[in-house]
Amino acid sequence: MERILKIEELGLFGLGVYLFSLLSFQWWWFPILILLPDIGMLGYLFGKRAGAFTYNLFHHRAIAIVVYLSGIYFQQEVVQLIGVIAFAHAAMDRIFGYGLKYVTGFNHTHLGIIGKEK
Repeated sequence: MERILKIEELGLFGLGVYLFSLLSFQWWWFPILILLPDIGMLGYLFGKRAGAFTYNLFHHRAIAIVVYLSGIYFQQEVVQLIGVIAFAHAAMDRIFGYGLKYVTGFNHTHLGIIGKEK
């Protein structure tokens, strides 16, 4: 089952790449921006609860989709870009087993325990 989920996430990452290709930005923006949602980890400087909240805010696919669709509705390509990058980044993270975080710690995700605790 884990392999099937990773293949699904790879497909979603591919969708993110495709949606990016529909925008007018140069291709090199994608690899530059793809790790930007990890800025949400800075919330962990303020504790586990704040860290989980900010990390999940930047890695939640539904939020990314709403941002992307808002960009379409308001005809704001930069907003669409933000949504696409967040969507593709979340899929990429899940390919590697990084899921949304629980407040119990960074290593506790909705996909299971990651890191040394595993």
